[in-house]
Amino acid sequence: MSGIDGLPPLREVIATHQLSAKKSLGQNFLLDLNLTAKIARAAGDLTGMDVLEVGPGPGGLTRGLLAEGARRVLAVEKDARCLPALDEIARHYEGRLEVINGDALQVDPLEKLTPPIAICANLPYNVGTELLVRWLTPTDWPPFWSTLTLMFQREVAERIVAQPGSKAYGRLALLAQWRCEARIVISLPPSAFTPPPKVSSAVVHLKALPEPRYPADAKTLERVVATAFNQRRKMLRAALKGLAPDIEEKLLAAGIEPTERAEQVSLEQFCALARILKG
Repeated sequence: MSGIDGLPPLREVIATHQLSAKKSLGQNFLLDLNLTAKIARAAGDLTGMDVLEVGPGPGGLTRGLLAEGARRVLAVEKDARCLPALDEIARHYEGRLEVINGDALQVDPLEKLTPPIAICANLPYNVGTELLVRWLTPTDWPPFWSTLTLMFQREVAERIVAQPGSKAYGRLALLAQWRCEARIVISLPPSAFTPPPKVSSAVVHLKALPEPRYPADAKTLERVVATAFNQRRKMLRAALKGLAPDIEEKLLAAGIEPTERAEQVSLEQFCALARILKG
């Protein structure tokens, strides 16, 4: 990649700016520019797309996104130490990279980006799941983004694509698959990162569907799913009894046996229950 964009290798960038990954920020730097380019390509054709990146660090994925033709990249970085390295990339790709020093949870991308928008990020481990749930549960659908291409711990990635009956199946799988096509596109060992995390990682690609697979009120569905999987060892009639006094009747009306547990219930059934509870 350094040969393609003319910028220094990432190890040199990190040494120059004396960057070290901070555990408190959930940082693990991916230094192989061939891998960052591969992740950028996994996001699909970025030509004509604006891209939101969260936690760019020294800018390896940022460079991949720009080299792969992203129209514009908005990089949100909480760690001010990384800003000089990102500024070098911004100068090289004049007018195509804007860097915000701040918290991604507080940034409104639509103030800076124009659709179509893709989100592509090696998410900091400590906020990755929270950001994903936020992006999956807007009030209006389709969302402001077309695709999400996100790196997580392997365990989290498997939860996003899990099927009913599996141990990984739960809230993330239901929220993701209700409104998106979700699949794991890249797997990465700990050795790919500096410092190496204790677990493997994986990149998940999610494509927003034009409309949800089954009709349901988003807030009601989210509440039902969160309650069901918060007590996943219990039968649903016990786990969900706080949602309605006649929950057993409502479960049966949705085609769900009250004695089943949450991991045995399909997305379609949960959506049916959410509609019944919403009334």
